[in-house]
Amino acid sequence: MIARRLKDLRGSWMWMLTAVVLWCLLWGGIDLKNVLGGLIVAVLVFVLFPMPPTGHELTLRPLRFIAFVLRFLLDLCVSAVQVGYWALRPGPQPPSSVIAVKMASRSDFFLTFTGVLCTLIPGSVVVEAQRATGTLFLHTFNAGTPEAVEKARRDVLAQEERLLWAVGRREVLEEAGLR
Repeated sequence: MIARRLKDLRGSWMWMLTAVVLWCLLWGGIDLKNVLGGLIVAVLVFVLFPMPPTGHELTLRPLRFIAFVLRFLLDLCVSAVQVGYWALRPGPQPPSSVIAVKMASRSDFFLTFTGVLCTLIPGSVVVEAQRATGTLFLHTFNAGTPEAVEKARRDVLAQEERLLWAVGRREVLEEAGLR
């Protein structure tokens, strides 16, 4: 069984490379010790804790992926400034809401990844994900009016759509109604 998992690593080279890069970022530099340590940890994690196959759902579109990353970074910065403003200004705290957002895609991968992206952006956190219905429940900062709630819901759906266009296969896009 472990031999088969080691053999399967050849098809996971992109994920292994990503894991090594993240390891080097965590340790603050790229040197031989960090790269080898990251490679050892990545192999151990991938062999001992295999993930379900997701390759049938993913295809990389480089230009859309770059646009996706740039927009995510912009959203991250804008949200951080907004949360910082609300935290430092005098007066009452802004209202917040728990909202339900039904995802366009039925894929577990895209449900999870969209939830992670929404949680990484300051001002919202996923409190529940319902796999059966494809729904994310988010606690959203500064969403006290129906208009603000709808804007937060549209922002989550736009995040999912950008992700789908960046790495989703044609079949996944069709299932989500984007093609």
